[in-house]
Amino acid sequence: MNMNTPTITQDSATRSGALATSKVLRNTYSLLSMTLLFSAATAGVSMALNLPHPGLLLTLAGYFGLLFATSRFRNSGLGLVSVFALTGFMGYTLGPILNAYLSLANGGQVVMTAMGGTGLIFLGLSGYALASRRDFSFMGGFLMVGILVAFLGGLAAVFLEMPMLSLAVSAMFVLLMAGLILFETSNIIHGGETNYIMATVTLYVSIFNLFTSLLHLLGFMGGEE
Repeated sequence: MNMNTPTITQDSATRSGALATSKVLRNTYSLLSMTLLFSAATAGVSMALNLPHPGLLLTLAGYFGLLFATSRFRNSGLGLVSVFALTGFMGYTLGPILNAYLSLANGGQVVMTAMGGTGLIFLGLSGYALASRRDFSFMGGFLMVGILVAFLGGLAAVFLEMPMLSLAVSAMFVLLMAGLILFETSNIIHGGETNYIMATVTLYVSIFNLFTSLLHLLGFMGGEE
């Protein structure tokens, strides 16, 4: 009787799990890079053509509709089509916002600062989660409730025309998106997320919201709003 069989089997399972996690991470960051470039390209086209912003209702309909499609087809090739459609659409909605900031006196500096801040926060938090391998799954419930509250607060700020509430919501989103980056990266590392398409969407949405929230806050602090 071979007493080493259970150990060998366990080691094989561990190696297999590590390889699967590494594959999800690699695919996620590869797809995330491509979607960010595609989103930047659509934003650039939107800016060059000076396209109008589609408005809040159409933006929400497009976002949630394409998000549903991405989730629905996440295990097929259509999932890739959907994720590029989603990130391209969000890039298009970003174009008019960037044009509005760039038309202001100090707008270029605000945009570049927000972009640099977003990059540093994402790389720093992702690097920390990868290096420390800490489990941030405990943040899931808090993030879900916090994002819902912030989303409703943002809608209230728009419809009730409350600028200070809008700023508070932007500050909340900065913190929540930072937490979501930690949570999702940890989720991939520890096997909680095995679908790289959905992992990509979560990280993309975190980066997008982080950038637009920083843009709003920096614009206000710089006296541009």
